[in-house]
This record gives sequence, C-alpha cells and structure tokens, in this order.
Amino acid sequence: MENKNSGLMSAAMSYGFSLGIFWIVKYIFYMFSMRFSYLVVIYWGMSLVVPYLAYLLTKRYREDLGGVISFSQAWRFGVLIYLFAAMLVSIMHYVFYRFVAPPDFLSSAVEQTIASLKQMQVDSKIISSIESMNFSPIHMALQGILNNIFYGIILSLPVAALVCRRKS
Repeated sequence: MENKNSGLMSAAMSYGFSLGIFWIVKYIFYMFSMRFSYLVVIYWGMSLVVPYLAYLLTKRYREDLGGVISFSQAWRFGVLIYLFAAMLVSIMHYVFYRFVAPPDFLSSAVEQTIASLKQMQVDSKIISSIESMNFSPIHMALQGILNNIFYGIILSLPVAALVCRRKS
C-alpha cells in the first residue's frame, strides 16, 4: 500500500509539473492582457482546456498503472496534480503582483470591489471586513494556491468518474 501511494505521489508531482508549466504559460497571457486586452481571450480559452488536460493526465496515469484505476485513486491523483501545479504557478502569481502589476493594482481592485458591494447594498459587516483585510503579493499567491486546489477538488470528481469507467 505504501508503495502504491508513493507511486501516486511521484506521478502526481511529475504530471503536476507539466500542468504547472501550462498554467505558467496561461498566466503569462493574463499578465500581458493588461497591456493587450485581446490576450485575455487566449487566457480564458486556455483555462477552459485545463479540465481536459487533467483528464488526459489522469488517463495516462491509469495506463501507467496497467489500465485499471479506482475512482478514489483517480480523484486523489487529480487533486494532487492541481496541488503541485498550483504551487508552481504561485511563483508566477507572486512575480505578477510584486513586480509586474501597477503599484496600486491591488488597492484599486479592492476599492472597486467595495464600491460594487455598496452599490448592491451588501451587509456593512462584510464590507468592513473586506476593508480591514491587507492584500499583499504573498497573500494573493497563497490565495491562488487555495483557489486552484479548490477547483482541483471539484473538477477532479467528473474526471475520476470518466477515467475509472470500465472499457466495453
């Protein structure tokens, strides 16, 4: 059992590295979309491809195992590749918020969010809690990791269901 989990972790690291490189390239399109707005379309297009890539990577891992994989093993593998890819792309997130984005990027984004929440008449406690938060590049990088892991947990469910199906 320990050997199987070790193989799972090792494969997830290497496949997660591949997915992370894809995410870095995708994020570069996002970074440059601040200057060339049409690049955001490529970014979102690449974002829509991510679950399909996770499916292909999980399917390839199933083949590495001999063609049979359980739902839970496929799901764990999917979550782990999202985790490792998220850790890799978080470096890019930090670089973007620290060095590339304008100095007032985070503060103006928070101000716009608060203005939108006030316009929608959201509870003042929520608005004051957002106003009291300190958004820094490292916080944004960590938030990116958490978001990507959350997406991985959710998106790996249908992928695992598809990959663990028996071949007819």
